[in-house]
Amino acid sequence: MSTDHDKQDELQKMLALKRHETPPPRFFKGFAGQVMDRLHSPESLARQTWWQRLGLDIDGKPVLVCASGVAVCGLLLVGLIASLRVQPPKAAPPAPDDKTRLVVAPPATAQPAPTPAIAPLTGAHELPGLGDPVVVSEPSPISPIKLQPNRATLMTGRMPSLHGVRYNGISLSLAANTFVDLFRAAGWRTALIGKSHLQNMTGMPTVVEKPKLPDGYQPPPAGFDEAEKDDYTNEAYEQENGRAWDKNPMRSFRLPYYGFDHVELCSGHAVEVHGTYTRWLRERRPDADSLRGPQQALPSSYVLPQAWRTSLPEELYPTSYVIDRTIAYLEAQAKSDAPFFLQCSFPDPHHPFTPPGRYWDLYKPQDMELPPSFRIGNRKLPPHALALHAARDDGTRNGKSPAAFAVNEQETREAIALTFGMIAMIDDGMTRILKRLDELGLAKDTVIVFTSDHGDLMGDHQLMLKGAYAYQGLIRVPFIWVEPDGQAPGRTGALYSTLDLAATFLDRARLAPYNGIQGKSLLPTLNGADGAGHDGILIEYGSQRPVPALPPEFTMRTLVDERWRISVYRNVPWGELYDLAADPHELHNLWDEPASAGIRHELTERLVQKMMDMAERSPRPTHTA
Repeated sequence: MSTDHDKQDELQKMLALKRHETPPPRFFKGFAGQVMDRLHSPESLARQTWWQRLGLDIDGKPVLVCASGVAVCGLLLVGLIASLRVQPPKAAPPAPDDKTRLVVAPPATAQPAPTPAIAPLTGAHELPGLGDPVVVSEPSPISPIKLQPNRATLMTGRMPSLHGVRYNGISLSLAANTFVDLFRAAGWRTALIGKSHLQNMTGMPTVVEKPKLPDGYQPPPAGFDEAEKDDYTNEAYEQENGRAWDKNPMRSFRLPYYGFDHVELCSGHAVEVHGTYTRWLRERRPDADSLRGPQQALPSSYVLPQAWRTSLPEELYPTSYVIDRTIAYLEAQAKSDAPFFLQCSFPDPHHPFTPPGRYWDLYKPQDMELPPSFRIGNRKLPPHALALHAARDDGTRNGKSPAAFAVNEQETREAIALTFGMIAMIDDGMTRILKRLDELGLAKDTVIVFTSDHGDLMGDHQLMLKGAYAYQGLIRVPFIWVEPDGQAPGRTGALYSTLDLAATFLDRARLAPYNGIQGKSLLPTLNGADGAGHDGILIEYGSQRPVPALPPEFTMRTLVDERWRISVYRNVPWGELYDLAADPHELHNLWDEPASAGIRHELTERLVQKMMDMAERSPRPTHTA
């Protein structure tokens, strides 16, 4: 007699065959797929964003989609699968010896159950087992535009201007409190498998030069050269250095690592990943490094910069590592009743675009639809975006940089197709993880949370990657919360941000936050309360890399709400102002229009007030004076 699992396996095989025969690129109905589908659906011509496309039905029932984030993209890099012994959110706090678990994972997070809940992810692929109790954020969460600052915000519940990771290239202070620290202090086991990016990964020197000292001046010693006595040149801040891991894959972490007492690291992106992954890779194939780079690429007709058909097989690709090690960790934890928090974080999807094996051509560029904002016409773009277009058109663009660059139509279609391939591989892996979670008996008390660390322009306004461009495709991130206790599913249009996740996790575990956390818990919204979100979201952005038309080490501040987006740049005479109701694709900048002077003044004042709301509140005073 066949079991539910046997039927699931048969269904998966059938769907896999069907997908590889005729992959329908416009019907991504899984977590990652729905996110990307925003670019490719006629409905997106309305006010929908990538992340609103997440709000599909689950088993015919509405999903609860929530809008939060600081800077996000259609690439799902960080997800959270939280496993708590599911007492209702209003129950008493679980004791440390309770079977409470929290797992965090990216592009395809679901909780295995006998029946598939979120149907086809990529193509005709299904991710079985996502239970009914789901909250999806409808405009979707907002997050900082850069991954390193946003990951630090996720961990600390604090804005980049407070936790200090203003832009990529600055490690999070080891003295910073994180919500994972509080989980660990309360008796939880805490694990990170995959990408962290709380410290610098490349080993490359900064492009920001130190000021030259006047003649005869003695420089401050190490540890006294910054505002706080924290020596960022210390070896303790080189734990994610990819070059160091490449030279010595047997090196180890100093634990706990920002609260994690177990770390298995992927440092980098696509096939250019190091960390403990390097050790795992070379154990399985000593010559694997000779298969990874573009020099060893298989033949391909693609013209997209940073795209090559890798010779590295699927089973050795970083996505497979994260899947295998996540399953191994779950199997180990199933032998204990200790509560645990697991963050499962895939390096993909991300540039360079290198989906392995069958995932490379699973989707065809000619079948991909361009985002509506690709058709700019004669509309005038902001100077920093216009400069990228000019570099593309005159042949001077730098398509090999991690910074944003302008693309043509063919390159955009190729990027979308390859990104779909990366997502499909993650979806397949998450199906395995969630099935195993169910087989181990952990699904019944697992809370699953799905989100991403940033978005990607992916052809929006003919731009690729990310940078100083607060377009909706970049600042919106997916957010899905699954409770295994039968809580009714639904959607919400409430505004939330990556800033709010730390407070929410602690609230769900009934752990009081530390002073200085700035976010607010989503639990009231998850429980159906109206008006519990924010009236607007503050986005902070900066960069050490030069950006055309902007000053060195520039600063940008953005306020976005349900209707408006205003962006102000330091020391430039221009800015951006969009009416998202009338202009959802942000093609008509109202900044200089006389008729918009009133709303520009109002939004500027709101932006200033929001910045003051986000001012430092830690430490608390200990005396009156």
